[in-house]
Amino acid sequence: MPNPLMYQEEDFVVLETNQPEQFLTKSELQEKLQAVLEKISPQDLPVDLHKFDSVFIQSQYLIDTSCELDVGEGEYLQWYAVRLEK
Repeated sequence: MPNPLMYQEEDFVVLETNQPEQFLTKSELQEKLQAVLEKISPQDLPVDLHKFDSVFIQSQYLIDTSCELDVGEGEYLQWYAVRLEK
């Protein structure tokens, strides 16, 4: 039986255009995604986000189901769950 620690997604590495990689907690990532989503016009959002009314729910959905968001031509925003050793 797999160890439940394998499925904990509390820390993420975030890759962004022209930025060094960042390590964020889940709540920090959610705040970042909310800020980015607020800047994107609704018609440019991925189709599967149109069914959600709030940016909070959209950001949570992205964290749970995706690892990237199209933020414009030639730009990228990606996140991956990581396990950090202490």
